[in-house]
Amino acid sequence: MVPIQYYLLLSASVFCIGLFGVLTRNNALLFLMSVELMLTGANINLVAFSAQTGTLTGQVFSLFVIALAAAEVAIGVGIVLALVRNFEGVDVTRATTMRW
Repeated sequence: MVPIQYYLLLSASVFCIGLFGVLTRNNALLFLMSVELMLTGANINLVAFSAQTGTLTGQVFSLFVIALAAAEVAIGVGIVLALVRNFEGVDVTRATTMRW
């Protein structure tokens, strides 16, 4: 059996890669992919603790996070399409006129 520390290290590294991508990227598509990496890191954590405790609670929460990720992608695609139509690109720094 694999120790839980390995799963936690994998989860932390995937989450940190996603966080780095969110903080440094200007491209909307790369931004969305980085958010997906962060959600994947959280899912690995939830499933690892669920396996450690022997309950299904973490796996159920993981399914909710996957549903949240699907909704985030649907909204994100709409935002990316609006960026492409209005600004001829997916650079989020050029879209200052879309603010309230």
